[in-house]
Amino acid sequence: MKKNTLCLWYNHDAEEAAHFYAKTFPDSAVGAVHKAPSDFPGGKKGDVLTVEFTVCGIPCIGLNGGDIFKHSEAFSFQIATDSQEETDRYWNAIVSNGGAESQCGWCKDKWGLSWQITPRVLTEAMAKGGDVAKRAFEAMMDMQKIDVAKIEAAVRNG
Repeated sequence: MKKNTLCLWYNHDAEEAAHFYAKTFPDSAVGAVHKAPSDFPGGKKGDVLTVEFTVCGIPCIGLNGGDIFKHSEAFSFQIATDSQEETDRYWNAIVSNGGAESQCGWCKDKWGLSWQITPRVLTEAMAKGGDVAKRAFEAMMDMQKIDVAKIEAAVRNG
């Protein structure tokens, strides 16, 4: 186990989530699956208790802790994309697998975990500051999934 690992709470399906992330994102994999040595709140002896996995190189542990705690937008994975095609691929994978669209490049997977699918053209425009950042920001505010061409147009139209 790495020195610092994200622990993500799931009701009972951390292993399913880990496999979905591993097949969806590069540099992602499912590692060890640990079963509970005895009954626990939300599960029984022999149920999957934790799953070690990585998402885009970030080490994570999925904990099947029952329905006591819920994910919130206070934590999200931000995935940088290089094209509209890549943005669409990740966004559509999450949303079409029982997830939900939100605003400004945010969506939620079916387990309630938030994702920011963010084209680099947007973060680069924001980093420039001034009028470029303002135009890119204002264009983004009207979007759900980020439209790369509209962000590029906003950056150019100064």
